[in-house]
Amino acid sequence: MSNTKKSRFKLLHQYYKYTGFYSFILQGLKKAIIPTVLLVAVLFYVNEKVINLNDAMVYATKNFSDFFLFSIFLISESILGLIPPDIFIAWTKNTESPLLYLSILAVLSYTGGVIAYFLGRTLAAIPSVNRYMYGKMTKHIINMQKWGGFLIIVGALLPLPFAMACLAAGMINFSRKHFFLFALFRVFRFVIYGYVIYSALS
Repeated sequence: MSNTKKSRFKLLHQYYKYTGFYSFILQGLKKAIIPTVLLVAVLFYVNEKVINLNDAMVYATKNFSDFFLFSIFLISESILGLIPPDIFIAWTKNTESPLLYLSILAVLSYTGGVIAYFLGRTLAAIPSVNRYMYGKMTKHIINMQKWGGFLIIVGALLPLPFAMACLAAGMINFSRKHFFLFALFRVFRFVIYGYVIYSALS
């Protein structure tokens, strides 16, 4: 039984190696590192030279309703992750219940992925839109067909386009049950990033 498991693991490892899964992750991380470093550098500069970020977050908390900020976040997470979730995670630190608000963000991010998934399924059912989207997202769709659930997990955990992976999963009619399960890894990202950002802003 143990040998069978090892052989399956070895076959999976060979498959992901030969199909370029590992190099895809590496390239994705390289592309994500620069924007992440720039974002951290900008935040550090603003915090030191322009305005204290804690004060800015307090200002946002006092001048914008929770519903408004949560709505903006959900829209962003549903449409290709237009705004880095790290900004919203930083905002939660200065709320009355940081862990509760962080948990709400995690749930909303997961919900945004689910919305993107069903949006993909809907678009795939419209022939003209389907052809257009396939043309625009050929690379993502091919990758989803090759790697399926692992690509969803990678998109959920790493600074890669999670909503894009969810949209592609919907377009190829990826198993709904498995999608819901794999997308749950998105919650762990907020736990990890929440700890890091909270520590940095302390």
